[in-house]
Amino acid sequence: MIEQPTAKARIDARLAELGDWRGDILRQVRALIHRADPEVVESVKWAKPSNPAGVPTWEHDGIICTGEVYKSYVKLTFAHGAALSDSAKLFNASLTGGTRRAIDLREGALLDEDAFVALVREAVAFNTAKGPGRRL
Repeated sequence: MIEQPTAKARIDARLAELGDWRGDILRQVRALIHRADPEVVESVKWAKPSNPAGVPTWEHDGIICTGEVYKSYVKLTFAHGAALSDSAKLFNASLTGGTRRAIDLREGALLDEDAFVALVREAVAFNTAKGPGRRL
């Protein structure tokens, strides 16, 4: 039986493959997510022929956020972003949806690290408060 690479190994490989500013941003965000929630679980979802690497996903009692890589930006989509306060106004994309909110980071963008860590912690608290059997 052939062992499948772990989600961590798959994300590591994707970061190495990118080798540009997008990988740097995703690497930074990944470290901040782990700082915000040491119990976070990494996974890779939605692999398909047009995106064989899949989408890095961070979870704790449900999806916290995903990290999609596009040609000109990295999109961090928070599964329940509309329910979060986002007092620092980090969300700048997908603002009209009823559930999700996103942060699009372009080359040279500076992320308010403390505000991002707080946002991740708020997302974890939201997921945890939902209770068993009500997870996304």
